Amino acid sequence: MNRMLAAMAATGLLWAAQVAAQDAAKPDLAKGEQLAKQVCAACHGADGNSVAPTNPKLAGQHEAYLYKQLANFKSQEGKKPARENAIMAGMAAILSAADMRALAAYYASQSLRPAAASDKTLTALGQKLWRGGIAEKGVAACAGCHGPVGAGIPGQYPHLSGQFAEYVDAQLKAFRSGARANDPNGMMRGVAARMSDEEIKAVAEYAAGLR
Repeated sequence: MNRMLAAMAATGLLWAAQVAAQDAAKPDLAKGEQLAKQVCAACHGADGNSVAPTNPKLAGQHEAYLYKQLANFKSQEGKKPARENAIMAGMAAILSAADMRALAAYYASQSLRPAAASDKTLTALGQKLWRGGIAEKGVAACAGCHGPVGAGIPGQYPHLSGQFAEYVDAQLKAFRSGARANDPNGMMRGVAARMSDEEIKAVAEYAAGLR
């Protein structure tokens, strides 16, 4: 009986330790909100709804994607960051891994106030490219990775629906030129390299209006 009680007690302690470890690993949303207001709000808004088209909306973006981008902006052991941006490098430099997890979780939990498409002609072309790609150029349909309504896939592909057209346009061009190179296996660089300015703008416009 004593052995059974001891075993049960040990099991209980192990379970409690596991729960405590899981709780400790959970992102601190309160800390994320504090950091968002103190560090990020000027560019991205306190709730992740940026009002400047040059700064992406972060509200509702996948948590894993946000964490990866923040980590990519940080220099690692003297090496260049995987994603180069002077402003974001400075911001990310002061954040610990726990801070980045907290920020990513906080912004992911916020409700997106989506941008909107404004050019019907471009939107029509963008819809065609998003759904069907460009076969003659070997450009895959955007929907294949980002989904038919731009929801993306958590941990793999970002949510793009309702994002500023100007921002998506700029990022696709950065991938095309190689200025942005933190895409796994060069996937986005390969896609963007085959797209014209008009095609990029059309896809970006369509993404902004997706719901």
